[in-house]
Amino acid sequence: MTQPRTRRDVFRMAGLSAAGLALAACGVQGKKAAPPKADAVQDYWSKQTKHGKVVFANWPEYMPEDKAPLEKFKQATGISYEYKEVIQENAEFFGKAEPVLRAGQSLGYDIVVMTNGVQLQHMIDLGYVVPLDHSKLPNFAANAGEKYKNRSYDPGNVYTVPFASGVTGIAYNTKYVKDDITSIEALFDPKYKGRVGMMADAQEIGNFGMIATGANPENSTEADWKKAGEKLKAQRDAGIVRKYYDQSYIDAVSKGDIWLSMAWSGDVFQRQLAGEPVKFVVPQEGGTIWTDNMLIPKGAANPVDALMLMDFLYQPAIAAELDEFIQYVTPVPSVQDLLKEKAKTATGADKKSLEAMAESPLMFPSEADYAKLHSYTRLTTQQEQVFNPIFQSITQA
Repeated sequence: MTQPRTRRDVFRMAGLSAAGLALAACGVQGKKAAPPKADAVQDYWSKQTKHGKVVFANWPEYMPEDKAPLEKFKQATGISYEYKEVIQENAEFFGKAEPVLRAGQSLGYDIVVMTNGVQLQHMIDLGYVVPLDHSKLPNFAANAGEKYKNRSYDPGNVYTVPFASGVTGIAYNTKYVKDDITSIEALFDPKYKGRVGMMADAQEIGNFGMIATGANPENSTEADWKKAGEKLKAQRDAGIVRKYYDQSYIDAVSKGDIWLSMAWSGDVFQRQLAGEPVKFVVPQEGGTIWTDNMLIPKGAANPVDALMLMDFLYQPAIAAELDEFIQYVTPVPSVQDLLKEKAKTATGADKKSLEAMAESPLMFPSEADYAKLHSYTRLTTQQEQVFNPIFQSITQA
């Protein structure tokens, strides 16, 4: 439990690798699909039957090694599973999947997990995601938190249900930073010159630039992007930023190579469990909430079995088992009480870890933190051509 590890070791939302960009670039040729009509959705599901098998494509480090939640699903339903850790970054996955889906072929997966952002938006807009039958998702209806039932990127959860979430805020090493960091302006403060880390991902850094200039990313305009870009460029040109990071920022903060940085909540929590002097804060101006979502891709062979597994994972006891391993934000709020109950009978290091999880605002954000969190800017293909260069020109210079 106390070993620092995260599925985001390989995470790059915008696909900043050359391969990711090249693959993603070829993936937006299709025509935008019309919103699903209720009778068409009903007609689709009325023709589907349970087949006794499901193939689940996910990111690394998102399922306990013994696959206990999936084994319990198999015992409860008789449905066998294949679990594949094949998603390394959204752009790369989308770039490989899009030509297959455009050709009307199956990906070979019944459930795919994708982060909200440009690639998920393309999947939905191009009609590559099966609309969900919510009459078959009673556990989701009963146990998902209200904040996870109507996300801006998928209003009404028409196509997706959350698997896990995380928060982008500020991490700082208390050995070197003695002030209580509360404002996003700390990342722009000249007194930390050369000791600040920023993320290399266009959407992540774009969000923070907009929040720092008073814009709400979710309803931002091109003018907001340019203003945010100017502030971030001034920060870079003043020598405040030591480096634009992917996952490696967390090691840099821990070692003191940088003193404060944009950060993902789960990374920081795992370092805290390991006893490192790293704090995390959602700036008073705001931070970002991102969500990894389960969806059924078009052409899936076993959609009923997939829907049953999605719903099974919303049973509180199963969600608690997952969250104890993942250590990010669960979409099932009652998990917090279950972890507290389990901590009461645990001993030693397990008891300490469970208590830390149950009490951590990094795993269970407060209402005050949730109120300050924004999702990513929703971008059309045309808008991407404007948005990405603004922020990539800063991080890749």
